[in-house]
Amino acid sequence: MAAPPQISQDELEELREAFAKIDVDSHGHIGTEELNDLFKAANLPLPGYRVREIIQDLTKTGDLHDGKVTFGEFANVVHGLKSTEVAKTFKKAINKKEGIYAVAGTSEQSGTQHSYSEEEKVAFVNWVNKALEKDPDCKHVLPMDPTTNDLFTAVGDGIVLCKMINQSVPDTIDERTINKKKLTPFTIQENLNLALNSASAIGCHVVNIGAEDLKEGRQHLVLGLLWQVIKIGLFADIEISRNEALIALLRDGESLEDLMKLSPEELLLRWANYHLEEAGCSKINNFSSDIKDSKAYYNILNQVAPKGDEEGIPPIAIDISGIREKEDIKRAECMLEQADRLGCRQFVTATDVVRGNPKLNLAYIANLFNKYPALKKPENQDIDWSSIEGETREERTFRNWMNSLGVNPRVNHLYVDIDDALVIFQLYEKINVPVDWDRVNKPPYSKLGSNMKKLENCNYAVELGKKEAKFSLVGIAGQDLNEGNRKLTQALL
Repeated sequence: MAAPPQISQDELEELREAFAKIDVDSHGHIGTEELNDLFKAANLPLPGYRVREIIQDLTKTGDLHDGKVTFGEFANVVHGLKSTEVAKTFKKAINKKEGIYAVAGTSEQSGTQHSYSEEEKVAFVNWVNKALEKDPDCKHVLPMDPTTNDLFTAVGDGIVLCKMINQSVPDTIDERTINKKKLTPFTIQENLNLALNSASAIGCHVVNIGAEDLKEGRQHLVLGLLWQVIKIGLFADIEISRNEALIALLRDGESLEDLMKLSPEELLLRWANYHLEEAGCSKINNFSSDIKDSKAYYNILNQVAPKGDEEGIPPIAIDISGIREKEDIKRAECMLEQADRLGCRQFVTATDVVRGNPKLNLAYIANLFNKYPALKKPENQDIDWSSIEGETREERTFRNWMNSLGVNPRVNHLYVDIDDALVIFQLYEKINVPVDWDRVNKPPYSKLGSNMKKLENCNYAVELGKKEAKFSLVGIAGQDLNEGNRKLTQALL
């Protein structure tokens, strides 16, 4: 379900982080008994009676699914509260969070004051410095000082952004089209437009971000765009068609198709748990609350570090004695010293680990995976290797286009992620095709009859395409979308 349009992207990210802290199993929903804790995690504490009233309202409207609250419903509740005095409390609480800095201006849609995370700024600056340190075209702005606002000035001519886009998705931008010398206001504008168009082409959501915003260095917009670019680069190889060794993560009774449905975030979590199981340790459910004590990270580092059994790769010994440190912050610092031995001390500080910053910890573990996956392609004759196909140019273009429009959830696998048509309904709204959301079945779907619910959505999507959008959909049925028929799905898109 799409988030209410009155919820800004900045606020939505805050709400997602809060939801992830309570939804420790990453099921996409929480029990009503956890709703009070969720409001506290979102810095929006409510009295008990008010939470009970909200639960009663959700029950009356039929928005509760087996006593579970989805993120979409939580976002809707917050939207409803925004018109009350509670909204003022929420706005103030956001700005009181440690490391969160308020900036000038508010969201036109929600009235929420814009803010940005100092920790994330520092992490992104360090990453850009490392990624572009040898690029002669960036010497005029690099290295940037992470303790200052250098970043927001450095992106002003568009060169750094264009370079980072090519770092994440090589050859997206022809280097010859980037204006690099004797820059004028006109050529700078060209660079910034090139960066924004290219960011959209690789799947970044750039709606409401303009060249002028980047030129003026508007902090929350610069960091939001830069994170999307960095994340796309970090996740590029966390995909089975590009890294067949990921098949080692298959579980008993699971098909290859099941594994291919997982998002990069889910694959990273499974990868981490794979190595924790190999080490005889407890699994984790997230990269926020479950890693705050650094113990899981210690064991993962010890598992993935080269053992010297591969020719040309010397062993790297990991000292795990620091795991016995009593204080979390000292233990985290010792752990990061060992990560540095692997060249993987990126994105997080000891404080970020202890606070459980989900965004930075996700980036840290993705970077570790990219450098030391420590997986071997299984020699399993039962696997149909020919079924592992990479995306075609057309499929990648469709997927990136949908993501650039900000659909929720993000489309990682074109056919799998639209098999319930929720993304298609959001696309319809983008082109002013009215969607009756009361007719739409929304997740979480019950185990019994879940595919039927998805099929009903797909049938409705085809119906809208024919009757409201006036598309020519001869020979296309809802079942084709649900089953991922490549040719017919692309025809509708």
